[in-house]
Formats: sequence, C-alpha cells, structure tokens
Amino acid sequence: MKMNKTLLSTAVAVGLLSTSTVTQAAGFQLAEYSATGLGRAYAGEAAMADGADAQWRNPAMLTYLEGTQVSVGGIYVDPNIDIDGTSTTPRRTTTSNSSDFAHSAVIPNFYVSHKYNDKFALGFAAGTNYGMETDLGKDFGGANHGNEASVTTMELNLNAAYQVLESVSIGGGIRYIMAEGSFGAVSTANSLVPLPQGTALKYMEGDDTAWGWQVGTAWQINESNRLGFTYKSEVDLTLEGHANGVAFDAVAGALGSPVKSKYNGSMELALPATAELASFHQLTEKVAVHASVNWTNWSSFKELVADIPEFGPARTQDIKEENWEDNYRFAIGTTYQMTPKLALRSGIAYDTSAVSDEHRTATIPETDRTWLSIGAGYQWSEQLTLDAGFTYILAKDAKMVEADAASAPFGGNFEGEVTGSIWLVGVQANYRF
Repeated sequence: MKMNKTLLSTAVAVGLLSTSTVTQAAGFQLAEYSATGLGRAYAGEAAMADGADAQWRNPAMLTYLEGTQVSVGGIYVDPNIDIDGTSTTPRRTTTSNSSDFAHSAVIPNFYVSHKYNDKFALGFAAGTNYGMETDLGKDFGGANHGNEASVTTMELNLNAAYQVLESVSIGGGIRYIMAEGSFGAVSTANSLVPLPQGTALKYMEGDDTAWGWQVGTAWQINESNRLGFTYKSEVDLTLEGHANGVAFDAVAGALGSPVKSKYNGSMELALPATAELASFHQLTEKVAVHASVNWTNWSSFKELVADIPEFGPARTQDIKEENWEDNYRFAIGTTYQMTPKLALRSGIAYDTSAVSDEHRTATIPETDRTWLSIGAGYQWSEQLTLDAGFTYILAKDAKMVEADAASAPFGGNFEGEVTGSIWLVGVQANYRF
C-alpha cells in the first residue's frame, strides 16, 4: 500500500493512529503490543519479561530472556463509538449523529530475542504505537469540521541490552517508523454557501518515514521485587502528499494561482515522547502483583499547519488548533500461577484524556478510559507457550464543541457528546529455541 495518507491528513484536525482502529490509549496512541500484556491491562510492562515481546516496552528486559525466543501474535480491536449532537446555523438547528463510526482492526506484532552471552542480549521488534480510522459519513451534520480520518503506522526496532551489575541492566534501541494517513471534511446539507452536500472542503493525505530511539533500565532489588524504567523519544515526521478541496481552491484563486485538482504539500507532526515506571512483586510462590505509571508528552501537540509551496508567501496554512495536554496512565495487575503449566492474569487501568472538552473533535473522540482485563498463559511444551487476553474498555461520556469560524459557513457549529466502549481480544505464541 502506498505510504501516502497522513496527518497532512489532519490537515484539519486529527488523527494519526495506526493499523486502523479507534484510539486505545490516549490521543492517537495504541497500547496493544502483545496479547500477554493485554490480559493484565498492560500493568508493570517495563518490569516484565514473559517473552521476546518484553523489549517493546523496555529493551533492558532482554537480559532476562534465555536462549533465542520468538513471539508472534495479534489483537482484534472492536470499537463501538457513537456521537450525538446538533449542528447550528443562523437559519436553523438540526440533529447530527453518527453510530459505530470507528473501524475495527487487527493489530499484529512480531518479536525476536537472542541472549548472546551471560550479560549481553539483542532483539528485533515489529509493531505499532499509533493508529486510527474513523468515518462519520458525508451525511453527518458536523462533517464540515471533519468527517473521516485515518492513519497507519508501522515501527521496526533493533534493541540491545547489557547487565552492568548483578542487579542492574540497561538497554536501548533505534526505532524506524513508517506512517501514512488521510483527513477529510465536506459540506453539509446546512451549508450557507451554495455547495452540494458532500463537496470536499479539505482533503489531505501524506506519508513519511522517520527515526527515533528508546532507552530503558531494570533493577532487580531482590529475588522477589523488580523495578523498570523506559523512555521513548519524540519522533518528528514531515508528512508529504497532496491536498484538494474548495478551501485550497479559494487560497489559490486569491493568490492568482491556477486552481488544481491537487496541490502538493506537507505537514510537520511530532509523535510525542513517552515514559514508563513499572514494578513487579512476587508475593508468594503463586501470586505476583505488577503496576505501572505511564506519561505521554501530548502537550507538544499544539497545532497543525500545512505547507503548500506553490502558494508562495501564503504557503503555510493554519489547519487546526489542537492544544492537547500531557496525559497519564495508571495500571495494576496480578498473575496467578494456578498450575505449573497454567497462569491466570487480570488487571485494571485508567487512561486520562489528552484533550479538554473545548478542544475535542469528532474525528478523534478522545476521552478518559477504564480498562478491565483478564488473560491466561498455557505452557504447551518446554519450548512453546500460548497466551490469550481479553479487555473491555469503557470510555467516559464526553462533550465536544466544534465552532471553527472558517468551517462554520459550510454546515454550522457542532455541539455533541461521544459515548462508547471497546472490546479487545488477543492471542500470542512464544517459542524458545
């Protein structure tokens, strides 16, 4: 698939997330990196070492994995998100709603680890940290502010870890990110401007690749207690693609430039830095408790600006004010070794929203979320372990107001409320050579 649809895509507001889904963590961030962690609501991940997937959250955990290990799996995401509200113009107020507008998806992952010697280990990881796809439809009353958005990202990691002391390991890695996305807004039946319903106001798509890095450390306090800390860098993207729609035609006309079906352009987007502090505690021979606190630097996401070189002095066009805020995630989970072969997992987590009611948009209906998770792992043989996880996410009802002056003439201001929930089911196989 051509890497050609991204937050240029947000050329108006929104969404970069990955493998087609509604957001599962804050903003357009995805937490779903393994089915093993899913069963405990991703609690304590930076201090866990179940398999090769551990390197995704903390590369230092590679030193805890013996031999050569492979983990492969996928998570099915089924969001059920609805929006109800009203669109208001000087002429009238009409009901506006869209049901089940976030698409379902499968998020795959693949990991390999190799313990080179007693102190040094290497790893490779393939997964995603961001992704989303929403489609509110062209008949949605607030479509003039945005009716569809999608983003797909894929990330490849090369990681290494070293045990510097008997109780301390450090790790790090390089990250290669591929991203594509799209965003669209169309006129509505309430448009005060004489345009047919569904006329493209702004549509943008673009893609880019970029590099990032991550570091982590693990401290084995004693045989039963461990702490882990990890940090992922910000990743800067310049999403290059094209734009079209009457909004861009108007700029071209005002400048005396040719009106085209497409205008080449780009948009800068920074995927935010993240950090995690996690702990693991083996309370008894059968019971373990793990917890974590995550931070994401969403306050770096202030605005979206398109750069269209052929517009000359007016090449930079403000697209959307975002004004997001840093968010936090709190999680606690348990593991119960029911039999030598069967482990049961559970967890609960709370994600705080990265956006206030004032800045929330229908295309990224970001809100607080509560995770309720259960899972299990079964040791099929000495080499093979099978894991499964299940999570129900309850999204807090959240209000939104979209009253952008440039978009209002094409359908009015939109005021509404988003409601919904998300089901996650994951499976994973871990093999040790």
